Parts: sequence; C-alpha cells; structure tokens
Amino acid sequence: MFAQRGDGPVGKGVRVDLPERRGRIRSVGGPASTPPFTVRRLAADHLSTVCPGPDAVVLSEAGITAQDPKDPRRLEPARSGGGVHHGRT
Repeated sequence: MFAQRGDGPVGKGVRVDLPERRGRIRSVGGPASTPPFTVRRLAADHLSTVCPGPDAVVLSEAGITAQDPKDPRRLEPARSGGGVHHGRT
C-alpha cells in the first residue's frame, strides 16, 4: 500500500454494523510512501500510527471529494493541517 500526505485511509468496520474508520494521512513513516502512516482520525479527532490491514483502502483527494460531497467543510482542518475540529461552525 502506498500513500502520501493528505490521502485518506478508509478501514472497513470489523462487523457489518460498525462504520468505516476514516482519516487523513499527516505523515508517511515507511520508505517509498509505505506504512506506517500517522493519521488524524476524523471521528475521534486524534492522531494515531496506522499500519492498514487488508480491508483498508487509501483514497486520494479526488476520491475523498467524490465519496463525501455532502459536507466538504468537515475535511477542511485535515487538509490545511491546522486546528482541532469539533464539528461546530
């Protein structure tokens, strides 16, 4: 799996009733853009080190926009790299 800063990893829920885990890659730790990745999780708004499993995919900026056209402002703090986002406007 290869990724770059700003891409969005998506991990499928471990059960059908659990949501996907989404985030934005802040840094790439492995050689040649490979894991581990430092990811800001959107739901919990925290940084974590991630080595994606076989169920994960990495979306580019265009892929993220296509999958989440309803509220692009939700991703703005991750794109700009600034601030803590609590879902308030």
